[in-house]
Amino acid sequence: MKVQDLDAIYRQHAATVYRFLMAKTGSADLSEELTQETFFQAVGSIERYDGSCQISTWLCGIAKNVLLSYYKKERHENVSLEEIPEPSVSSAEDAVLNDMSQELVLGAIHRLPEPGREIMHLRLLGGLSFKQIGGVFGQSETWARVMYYRAKQSVVKELSLNHAQSTVVQCRTGSSAPVRGEPSFA
Repeated sequence: MKVQDLDAIYRQHAATVYRFLMAKTGSADLSEELTQETFFQAVGSIERYDGSCQISTWLCGIAKNVLLSYYKKERHENVSLEEIPEPSVSSAEDAVLNDMSQELVLGAIHRLPEPGREIMHLRLLGGLSFKQIGGVFGQSETWARVMYYRAKQSVVKELSLNHAQSTVVQCRTGSSAPVRGEPSFA
């Protein structure tokens, strides 16, 4: 493969890999560093790319392994993907989190079990297609769609229950004041 081809691959897919890593780490600096490491690893193993999936899917798979290696090195022990800390709501991009409803949604997503949580992050924060998400997990596009739908339904259900509980509390107390230590956003 020519250097020009590798440069074109980088220009075309660096943002996808960065968004994937940003969704997992919540840190722009770390995501940028790991994106560079991902492409360094990809250049060294480009001959193993067999074309059976999109190159972006292959690169996200490398990024996932680079991230695991990073956490293993930092903790000096075995780490599974499920043990990688999720980005806290306060550390994600400020533009996304200014609205309280978005914080509630992200909180509900954070409480999802795996793989639903990771699928929601990859789709919503990472901007990956269902086909790419399926490729990252070694599954089909249909599997990714079904798992995303189930995770989305769980989030909607949790948010609906929270809204119903808050409405009941307001009706019982006769006010809209915060209850049980909830912050006031007035």
